[in-house]
Amino acid sequence: MTTNTTVLQHLDAGLLTITMNRPERRNALNSDMTKGLVEAAHRAADDPEVRAVLLKGAGGTFCVGGDVKAMAEAKGAPSFETKVSTLRERMEVSRLLHQMQKPVVAQIDGAAAGAGLSIALACDLRVAAASAKITTAFAKVGLSGDFGGTYFLTQLLGSAKARELYLTSPILSAQEALALGMVTKVVPDAEVDAAARALALSLAEGPSVTLGYIKRNINNAETMTLEACFDAEAVHHSRCSDTEDHKEAAKAFVEKRAPVFRGR
Repeated sequence: MTTNTTVLQHLDAGLLTITMNRPERRNALNSDMTKGLVEAAHRAADDPEVRAVLLKGAGGTFCVGGDVKAMAEAKGAPSFETKVSTLRERMEVSRLLHQMQKPVVAQIDGAAAGAGLSIALACDLRVAAASAKITTAFAKVGLSGDFGGTYFLTQLLGSAKARELYLTSPILSAQEALALGMVTKVVPDAEVDAAARALALSLAEGPSVTLGYIKRNINNAETMTLEACFDAEAVHHSRCSDTEDHKEAAKAFVEKRAPVFRGR
């Protein structure tokens, strides 16, 4: 089990809760945190006991992005090649969250900015507190963007809106983000913990194999041809039809009761 105190992990009832834990810095990303996030994402992807993931921040803030103060105070600069390779390794958290065959929910309260927003966009669903503020932020600190934000935002909203949000970097309210389709739902601040956990837990209690294939189908649609997507859907659908969860769902339908899924 990890000893990284900047990223906490808690597994309960199939739900792995990953908490960014630098509340005194509004969960700004530093080296330890990004390493811990990659480690936690690998665990989520590989551990068969994990059926869904909830990603959140401690202290009432999701993540304000990179630790700009630490960047400004840094003494000595690594080589260009080292900067590129180090950043690329840390960015793996976004790829893992996006591609793992398990649903991932982000709980956005306080703020999601810069790389913090990028990581939230890598998740499948986002529950935002009513007072949350959301911004790309990069242009305001002289950076072009990282952790996949330009990719995910373009996929979600299209090129024109992604250009607007990155080039002008407005600060969006939760309701404005909801209207654009950047978040799944907005709830009162006092309810965001319960709402995000309830949504994530409902996914953890669902037909895990099927949900994984649904996620893969949608990811395939980002890069594959129509024919290739059809081929993959046919394979995945056929595999799902052989699962215990499908058989349980069919039986429950006939018996007029709610199914009890076991993730297999």
